[in-house]
Amino acid sequence: MSHSFTEEGPTEVSYIFPNGDRYEGEYSRSESGVMMRSGAGKHTSAGGVIYTGEWHEDRMHGRGTLQHPSGALYEGEFKDNMYHGTGTYTFPDGCTYKGHFQENRLEGEGTFTNPQGLVWTGEFHGKAALGLKMQHNVWTT
Repeated sequence: MSHSFTEEGPTEVSYIFPNGDRYEGEYSRSESGVMMRSGAGKHTSAGGVIYTGEWHEDRMHGRGTLQHPSGALYEGEFKDNMYHGTGTYTFPDGCTYKGHFQENRLEGEGTFTNPQGLVWTGEFHGKAALGLKMQHNVWTT
């Protein structure tokens, strides 16, 4: 389904969806008059998931931050409601992955850090990460 927008710019709105979700930010209307999140905005789900960032045609698209009630946090680029591009994902246990994502998957060059501060770098492909190299910290006094 393709959407076209009128020449008017985005408008600010505060909207509560029937399911209890809330959106505050910019929106545009399609030619058929349907309201779509577009521009900068914040969406809070009834379950406590919060997305703050850029929207395009009612989808998370561009730079943004997605926070989960579990403590998991993604900061980076989105495309069509998915982690896509460069970003940092913080797991609930404090581990972090910083690098490339493709359609919600760890994909490409990245750095994984565990809660103790040990760092591994290398190529990530979904759940597989072959040939990672552990970085060693050398302390001098």
